[in-house]
Amino acid sequence: MSTTLRTARGLRTAAVALAALALGGCGIRSTPVPVDAGPAPSRVSCAAPGTGEEQYPGDGVVRVDVFLVCGGDVTAVERTVPLEGAEPGRDARLEAARELLDELQRSPSGAETEAGFSSAVPASLEVTGPEGDDPEGTLRLSEAPGGLPPFALAQIVCTFAGTAATGRGDSVVLGGPAGDGGGKPPLGYSCTGALRGGPEAAETAGTPLP
Repeated sequence: MSTTLRTARGLRTAAVALAALALGGCGIRSTPVPVDAGPAPSRVSCAAPGTGEEQYPGDGVVRVDVFLVCGGDVTAVERTVPLEGAEPGRDARLEAARELLDELQRSPSGAETEAGFSSAVPASLEVTGPEGDDPEGTLRLSEAPGGLPPFALAQIVCTFAGTAATGRGDSVVLGGPAGDGGGKPPLGYSCTGALRGGPEAAETAGTPLP
């Protein structure tokens, strides 16, 4: 399902990070669990539209998978992202995470909307890097993960997991603002079928780190 992205040598640090954003091993399968707002509209297809053949990886863009909400699941949709060089001293992993979050916060295209896709990720949400003793690769959100809309958390976990934004295989370590909840530590999240298809799974999705 996921697209493996390759870039030529010589691309700057952020470009290399963005070119590795394709998800690894996060399969998609439908579940019968309904969304909070009721049954899915009867005329939507939930068939992810393609990005078109006019742009190819290496032509100044890379293709990445972002997860949007449709019919009671979160499902991968392919987007194109421009390659940009990293500014000196900037964290390429964090820049990749911010690029992906921007994609989740974008309004769905006309084709995506027609197919029934939407996004629950708040437009005000921001992401920063690890704080203090956080494990390497931790991403801290401006709102505690447990306080996000359930499908928003699923979108973020599945979009980030297994990409250059995390560097942790098929999982992601997420925390809230530094000092949130009395210094609550970040938790590990995986893109499971339960999380993709059931809002109630978001409440128990995070697991303590070893």
